[in-house]
Amino acid sequence: MIPLRDVIPSRTTPYITITIIALNGLAWLFELSLPHEVLSNFLTIYGVVPAYFSAPTLVTSMFLHGSWSHVLGNMWYLWIFGDNVEDRVGHGRFIVFYLLCGILAALGQMAVDPTSTLPTIGASGAIAGVMGAYFVLYPRSRVLTLIPWIFIQIVEMPTVVLLGFWFVMQLFSAGAIAVTANSGGGGGGGVAFAAHIAGFLVGMAGVLVFRNRALDPWEDARNY
Repeated sequence: MIPLRDVIPSRTTPYITITIIALNGLAWLFELSLPHEVLSNFLTIYGVVPAYFSAPTLVTSMFLHGSWSHVLGNMWYLWIFGDNVEDRVGHGRFIVFYLLCGILAALGQMAVDPTSTLPTIGASGAIAGVMGAYFVLYPRSRVLTLIPWIFIQIVEMPTVVLLGFWFVMQLFSAGAIAVTANSGGGGGGGVAFAAHIAGFLVGMAGVLVFRNRALDPWEDARNY
Protein backbone atom coordinates (compact mmCIF):
# COMPACT_ATOMS: atom_id res chain seq x y z
CA MET A 1 0.00 0.00 0.00
CA ILE A 2 1.35 3.39 -1.03
CA PRO A 3 -0.02 6.53 0.69
CA LEU A 4 -0.65 9.41 -1.71
CA ARG A 5 -1.90 12.18 0.59
CA ASP A 6 -3.83 12.69 3.79
CA VAL A 7 -6.99 14.75 4.24
CA ILE A 8 -5.76 17.16 6.91
CA PRO A 9 -4.55 20.60 5.75
CA SER A 10 -1.69 22.20 7.67
CA ARG A 11 -2.33 25.36 9.64
CA THR A 12 1.25 26.52 9.12
CA THR A 13 4.00 26.08 6.54
CA PRO A 14 6.05 22.98 7.48
CA TYR A 15 9.43 24.72 7.31
CA ILE A 16 11.29 22.02 9.23
CA THR A 17 9.83 19.14 7.23
CA ILE A 18 10.79 20.90 4.00
CA THR A 19 14.28 21.62 5.33
CA ILE A 20 14.82 17.98 6.37
CA ILE A 21 13.73 16.80 2.92
CA ALA A 22 16.09 19.29 1.28
CA LEU A 23 19.03 18.21 3.46
CA ASN A 24 18.40 14.57 2.66
CA GLY A 25 18.21 15.42 -1.02
CA LEU A 26 21.51 17.32 -0.92
CA ALA A 27 23.19 14.49 0.99
CA TRP A 28 21.95 11.99 -1.59
CA LEU A 29 23.29 14.08 -4.47
CA PHE A 30 26.63 14.24 -2.67
CA GLU A 31 26.63 10.45 -2.31
CA LEU A 32 25.98 10.11 -6.04
CA SER A 33 29.03 12.25 -6.76
CA LEU A 34 31.38 9.89 -4.91
CA PRO A 35 33.25 7.01 -6.57
CA HIS A 36 32.07 3.60 -5.42
CA GLU A 37 35.11 2.88 -3.22
CA VAL A 38 34.96 6.31 -1.59
CA LEU A 39 31.21 6.02 -1.04
CA SER A 40 31.63 2.68 0.72
CA ASN A 41 34.13 4.21 3.16
CA PHE A 42 31.97 7.32 3.56
CA LEU A 43 28.92 5.27 4.59
CA THR A 44 31.00 3.22 7.02
CA ILE A 45 32.31 6.39 8.67
CA TYR A 46 29.01 8.29 8.86
CA GLY A 47 26.58 5.37 9.16
CA VAL A 48 25.88 3.60 12.44
CA VAL A 49 28.14 0.54 12.69
CA PRO A 50 27.14 -1.27 15.91
CA ALA A 51 30.43 -3.12 16.32
CA TYR A 52 32.38 0.17 16.07
CA PHE A 53 29.87 2.56 17.57
CA SER A 54 30.43 6.30 17.31
CA ALA A 55 27.81 8.59 18.88
CA PRO A 56 27.80 11.32 16.16
CA THR A 57 26.73 8.73 13.58
CA LEU A 58 23.36 8.47 15.33
CA VAL A 59 22.60 11.81 13.68
CA THR A 60 24.64 11.70 10.47
CA SER A 61 23.28 8.27 9.51
CA MET A 62 19.70 9.52 9.27
CA PHE A 63 20.60 11.83 6.38
CA LEU A 64 22.19 9.10 4.24
CA HIS A 65 20.51 6.58 1.94
CA GLY A 66 21.40 3.55 -0.12
CA SER A 67 19.33 3.93 -3.29
CA TRP A 68 16.91 6.14 -5.18
CA SER A 69 13.94 4.11 -3.91
CA HIS A 70 15.27 4.39 -0.35
CA VAL A 71 15.56 8.16 -0.32
CA LEU A 72 12.44 8.88 -2.40
CA GLY A 73 10.27 6.51 -0.37
CA ASN A 74 11.44 7.96 2.92
CA MET A 75 10.99 11.56 1.82
CA TRP A 76 7.54 10.82 0.42
CA TYR A 77 6.35 9.40 3.74
CA LEU A 78 7.89 12.35 5.59
CA TRP A 79 6.13 14.80 3.30
CA ILE A 80 2.72 13.16 3.81
CA PHE A 81 2.86 12.77 7.60
CA GLY A 82 5.50 15.26 8.72
CA ASP A 83 3.63 18.49 8.01
CA ASN A 84 0.74 17.69 10.34
CA VAL A 85 2.97 16.45 13.15
CA GLU A 86 5.15 19.56 12.83
CA ASP A 87 1.96 21.61 12.87
CA ARG A 88 0.87 20.01 16.13
CA VAL A 89 4.16 20.07 18.06
CA GLY A 90 5.61 23.32 16.70
CA HIS A 91 8.60 23.95 14.45
CA GLY A 92 11.32 24.08 17.09
CA ARG A 93 10.11 21.08 19.04
CA PHE A 94 9.66 19.10 15.84
CA ILE A 95 13.42 19.28 15.21
CA VAL A 96 14.12 17.76 18.64
CA PHE A 97 11.32 15.21 18.25
CA TYR A 98 12.51 14.07 14.81
CA LEU A 99 16.14 13.70 15.88
CA LEU A 100 15.17 11.92 19.09
CA CYS A 101 13.07 9.40 17.17
CA GLY A 102 15.92 8.76 14.74
CA ILE A 103 18.51 8.36 17.48
CA LEU A 104 16.43 5.95 19.57
CA ALA A 105 15.45 4.02 16.45
CA ALA A 106 19.13 3.50 15.61
CA LEU A 107 19.83 2.40 19.17
CA GLY A 108 16.94 -0.05 18.89
CA GLN A 109 18.50 -1.57 15.79
CA MET A 110 21.86 -1.78 17.56
CA ALA A 111 20.26 -3.57 20.49
CA VAL A 112 19.10 -6.48 18.31
CA ASP A 113 22.34 -6.75 16.32
CA PRO A 114 25.14 -5.27 18.43
CA THR A 115 27.99 -7.07 16.68
CA SER A 116 27.08 -6.07 13.13
CA THR A 117 29.86 -4.50 11.07
CA LEU A 118 27.46 -3.21 8.42
CA PRO A 119 26.55 0.50 8.42
CA THR A 120 22.92 1.32 9.17
CA ILE A 121 21.77 4.37 7.22
CA GLY A 122 18.52 6.10 6.37
CA ALA A 123 15.85 8.38 7.77
CA SER A 124 13.25 5.63 8.12
CA GLY A 125 13.65 5.28 11.90
CA ALA A 126 12.98 8.98 12.43
CA ILE A 127 10.14 8.94 9.91
CA ALA A 128 8.64 5.91 11.63
CA GLY A 129 8.57 8.10 14.73
CA VAL A 130 6.68 10.77 12.79
CA MET A 131 4.23 8.09 11.62
CA GLY A 132 3.77 6.88 15.18
CA ALA A 133 3.03 10.46 16.25
CA TYR A 134 0.51 10.86 13.42
CA PHE A 135 -1.13 7.59 14.49
CA VAL A 136 -1.68 9.00 17.99
CA LEU A 137 -2.60 12.57 17.03
CA TYR A 138 -4.93 11.86 14.11
CA PRO A 139 -6.52 8.42 14.57
CA ARG A 140 -9.67 9.56 12.74
CA SER A 141 -7.80 10.91 9.74
CA ARG A 142 -7.92 9.21 6.35
CA VAL A 143 -5.16 8.73 3.80
CA LEU A 144 -5.67 8.39 0.07
CA THR A 145 -3.84 5.14 -0.65
CA LEU A 146 -2.75 3.29 -3.79
CA ILE A 147 -3.23 -0.48 -3.51
CA PRO A 148 -1.25 -2.21 -6.31
CA TRP A 149 -2.79 -5.68 -6.13
CA ILE A 150 -4.36 -7.58 -9.05
CA PHE A 151 -6.27 -4.43 -9.97
CA ILE A 152 -4.78 -1.08 -8.99
CA GLN A 153 -7.13 0.71 -6.65
CA ILE A 154 -7.04 4.10 -4.95
CA VAL A 155 -9.01 4.17 -1.72
CA GLU A 156 -9.37 6.53 1.24
CA MET A 157 -8.06 4.47 4.13
CA PRO A 158 -8.36 5.24 7.87
CA THR A 159 -5.08 6.10 9.55
CA VAL A 160 -5.43 3.32 12.10
CA VAL A 161 -5.75 0.76 9.31
CA LEU A 162 -2.92 2.01 7.09
CA LEU A 163 -0.34 2.72 9.78
CA GLY A 164 -1.51 -0.17 11.93
CA PHE A 165 -0.98 -2.54 9.00
CA TRP A 166 2.44 -0.99 8.32
CA PHE A 167 3.50 -1.52 11.93
CA VAL A 168 2.30 -5.12 12.02
CA MET A 169 4.28 -5.82 8.84
CA GLN A 170 7.42 -4.43 10.49
CA LEU A 171 6.87 -6.76 13.46
CA PHE A 172 6.28 -9.74 11.18
CA SER A 173 9.36 -8.98 9.06
CA ALA A 174 11.58 -8.47 12.11
CA GLY A 175 10.34 -11.77 13.53
CA ALA A 176 11.02 -13.59 10.26
CA ILE A 177 14.60 -12.27 10.19
CA ALA A 178 15.14 -13.34 13.80
CA VAL A 179 13.90 -16.86 13.06
CA THR A 180 16.13 -17.11 9.99
CA ALA A 181 19.17 -15.90 11.95
CA ASN A 182 18.53 -18.32 14.81
CA SER A 183 18.19 -21.23 12.40
CA GLY A 184 21.62 -20.48 10.95
CA GLY A 185 20.34 -18.75 7.83
CA GLY A 186 22.25 -15.56 8.53
CA GLY A 187 20.87 -12.17 9.43
CA GLY A 188 23.03 -9.85 7.34
CA GLY A 189 22.13 -6.62 5.58
CA GLY A 190 18.74 -5.48 4.45
CA VAL A 191 15.97 -3.39 5.95
CA ALA A 192 16.41 -2.27 9.57
CA PHE A 193 12.98 -3.39 10.77
CA ALA A 194 13.95 -3.09 14.44
CA ALA A 195 14.69 0.60 13.84
CA HIS A 196 11.25 1.05 12.28
CA ILE A 197 9.56 -0.60 15.26
CA ALA A 198 11.56 1.36 17.82
CA GLY A 199 11.02 4.64 15.98
CA PHE A 200 7.27 4.12 15.71
CA LEU A 201 6.91 3.30 19.41
CA VAL A 202 9.10 6.26 20.42
CA GLY A 203 6.99 8.53 18.22
CA MET A 204 3.75 7.29 19.76
CA ALA A 205 5.00 7.91 23.28
CA GLY A 206 7.10 10.99 22.60
CA VAL A 207 4.38 13.01 20.89
CA LEU A 208 2.34 12.90 24.10
CA VAL A 209 5.13 15.00 25.62
CA PHE A 210 5.98 17.16 22.60
CA ARG A 211 2.52 18.06 21.30
CA ASN A 212 1.13 21.55 21.83
CA ARG A 213 -1.69 20.87 24.27
CA ALA A 214 -3.23 24.28 23.61
CA LEU A 215 -4.29 22.96 20.20
CA ASP A 216 -6.04 19.85 21.56
CA PRO A 217 -9.57 21.33 21.82
CA TRP A 218 -9.29 22.92 18.37
CA GLU A 219 -8.01 19.73 16.74
CA ASP A 220 -10.61 17.58 18.48
CA ALA A 221 -13.35 19.78 17.03
CA ARG A 222 -12.19 19.29 13.44
CA ASN A 223 -14.03 16.84 11.26
CA TYR A 224 -11.56 14.46 9.62
